[in-house]
Amino acid sequence: MWIIIFLLVIVFSISGIVFLVKGFHKFSFITRLAVKSKPLSWAAAILPVALIVILTTVLLNVWAMTIVLIHLFIFWAAAAGIGRLIRGKREMKRNFEGLAAILFTTVYLCIGWYFAHHVYRTSYTFSTPKELGQERIRVVGIADLHLGITLDCDGFAEQCDRISDEEPDVVLVAGDFVDDDSSKDGMVEACRVLGKVKAKYGVYFTMGNHDAGYYDSRGFSIDDLRSELKKNGVTVLEDESVLVNDSFYIVGRKDASAPERKAMKELVSGLDKSKYIIAADHQPNDYAGEAGCADLVFSGHTHGGHLFPAGYIGLLIGANDRVYGTETRDGTNFVVTSGISGWALPFKTGARSEYVVMDIEHK
Repeated sequence: MWIIIFLLVIVFSISGIVFLVKGFHKFSFITRLAVKSKPLSWAAAILPVALIVILTTVLLNVWAMTIVLIHLFIFWAAAAGIGRLIRGKREMKRNFEGLAAILFTTVYLCIGWYFAHHVYRTSYTFSTPKELGQERIRVVGIADLHLGITLDCDGFAEQCDRISDEEPDVVLVAGDFVDDDSSKDGMVEACRVLGKVKAKYGVYFTMGNHDAGYYDSRGFSIDDLRSELKKNGVTVLEDESVLVNDSFYIVGRKDASAPERKAMKELVSGLDKSKYIIAADHQPNDYAGEAGCADLVFSGHTHGGHLFPAGYIGLLIGANDRVYGTETRDGTNFVVTSGISGWALPFKTGARSEYVVMDIEHK
């Protein structure tokens, strides 16, 4: 499926480049140039597109370049369609449609940049008839740091200070802490930062699909990550559970990409069901198997949709049971976070970065 998606993106990008060159060629100063020299006018039309490709690739990355081109292509095509409806068959004297598309794309992606780089606080409150051993359990959840994309170690440290200020009982990390582009030094430092978070009963971690890595180029393995986390006092749960303060359970599932992972029913089969059960599962795509097994399931992976309308496409093809937010199935509260950062792309147009505060109250 991913190969098909990548091929479609490549085809769409090439089509977009051709369309944009033609669009720039309609600006009046270039059309005037065409009277003197058509080759020179086409060179002038190609130049701004080439600059977009080169600058976004060099300053950001190739994925960001693709996203910028595709958005400019879509908005320019939409502006051209709207312009055609308004003016009919009359030829335009000035390329207001192109100018509007450039301005709209710039503003749209700047907002997306802000939503990706500014971390918001999102809170939920859940109630339970189960005894909690205290008046309230506060869980702060994060996922999808993808270290180095929009948050480096210094930025992550600032967010960890905010999380400590929440006075959590538990901090829950639902995977994709690192990425294939993360450096070993960065991973080691990020684990140290995470280990300094102040949580009454500690920090609990479960792996995501990117934590294992897809390539061998980053200089560390999942075993190195696991070792550094444990060295810094972080409890790593991989198809394991732990009883906290003799009052509630934390269950950490292996990622859905792990073929040997256990079913949720098996993971909770030996637990005392009179106690509250909190589970972390990186990918929110096993609601049928998890509903009724735990009281609260926290996930990431989707990035809240990341780029509109990707989240809706994910739901349509059945890749995820939920893209963002919370819902209840068979007595289980499910929460999906948009992530504290994002993968590869420094824009979020379908969501915003966040950490999640989940208060569980006895009622």
